[in-house]
Amino acid sequence: MAATRTRYTTVAIVIHWLIAAAIIFQIILGWRAGDGPKGQTTFALYQLHKSIGITILLLSLFRLAWKLTHKSPPPPVGQPNWERIASHVVHWGFYVIMIGLPLTGWIIVSASRTNIPTLLYGVVPWPHLPLLPDLTAGAKAVWHDIGEIGHGMLVKTTYLLLLLHLGAVAKHQILDKDAVFSHMAPGARPGWKEPRAWLAAAGLAAVIAAGYLYMPAVKPAVAAPVVAEEPMTPEPAAASATPADAPVSTEAAPAPMESPLKDPVAWTVSKGGKLGFTASWSGEALEGSFTRWSADILFSPEALDRSKLTVSIDTASAQTGDAQRDESLPSGDFFDTAAHPKATFTATKFRKTGEGRYVADGTLSLRGVSKPLSLPFSLKIDGDTATARGVTTLDRTAFGVGQGEWASTDQIAANVKVSFALTARRK
Repeated sequence: MAATRTRYTTVAIVIHWLIAAAIIFQIILGWRAGDGPKGQTTFALYQLHKSIGITILLLSLFRLAWKLTHKSPPPPVGQPNWERIASHVVHWGFYVIMIGLPLTGWIIVSASRTNIPTLLYGVVPWPHLPLLPDLTAGAKAVWHDIGEIGHGMLVKTTYLLLLLHLGAVAKHQILDKDAVFSHMAPGARPGWKEPRAWLAAAGLAAVIAAGYLYMPAVKPAVAAPVVAEEPMTPEPAAASATPADAPVSTEAAPAPMESPLKDPVAWTVSKGGKLGFTASWSGEALEGSFTRWSADILFSPEALDRSKLTVSIDTASAQTGDAQRDESLPSGDFFDTAAHPKATFTATKFRKTGEGRYVADGTLSLRGVSKPLSLPFSLKIDGDTATARGVTTLDRTAFGVGQGEWASTDQIAANVKVSFALTARRK
């Protein structure tokens, strides 16, 4: 009992220093994410910011429960009354911000127009607050504003509390020369020469440096193998297309001899085909792919006027290599898969533009918008095997991909490059 009267318990001490380091690191992350350009790096910083915030919330709730069930050491003998009152105000003020900041941040995320899920440290799913995601747009906006205003006020309160707390610790340690610092640093002696005090200062500097030096790993997605669907040939020769009035760039390789196919031939796409896309997010390339798509191909270089192509894409299968970002893509802000689960490209007109080079003129239907689009591609036929690939560019805004804050092209560019590569066999 005597030990608990002269210092905090070991559990309280460990949690104190963990939360202290997390708060300082969190402040630096918040500054960087708020001041940095929109993009993959800033997005990753925000996701880590959310994870650390929830961690602080859980640790603070545990620390509060521990405090209520374990005695704290008494204040220094002879401490002025105003200091005791100020100490209690600051002490309980920290509980307000340690619990209030994560809660207001949680409100902001839960009431956001864009449904971006929270995965703690990219692994553990964390739910939104109940009811908020199901509110009407107007009500969600009100709650979002409440969360942002409260969060901002608590952040400023945190700065004040940190100044008061650190100043008080320095006063007790250097001027008053009492045992207050030893409550959280067992064995520490009063005075500026105390090694534990310098160790705490070095730890503070290290956490600040880590906050500025930390760079999240941003991995672009690699186009994934296509998942075949039985009724139709599993992978297309074209789900990427450009607006008819847009300039088209064709990636084409010279093709050797083509088999003289007088009539259109049905082709089955082999496994391993890829349908990918590349967007520019604040100047950074954001690569992704669709993992589920299928195609019905009837084509012959000698019968272009009778060739046909239909591609069906499961837009919910879009992936970019970040689980939290990918879960927002099916939302109404992007592909709106609940109302428009499929995108389709249909072409009945083909043009030969060079040796082994063609353009499929058709219609792309995406998010309920249909527009004439052209798909350039290169083709090589060797017996019963055909290989094709193409690269083109489309305007996402023409199809409404990107609503609200994402409709602007200052963050995500309007032009999106779409590419495919496949091998098919004659049926």
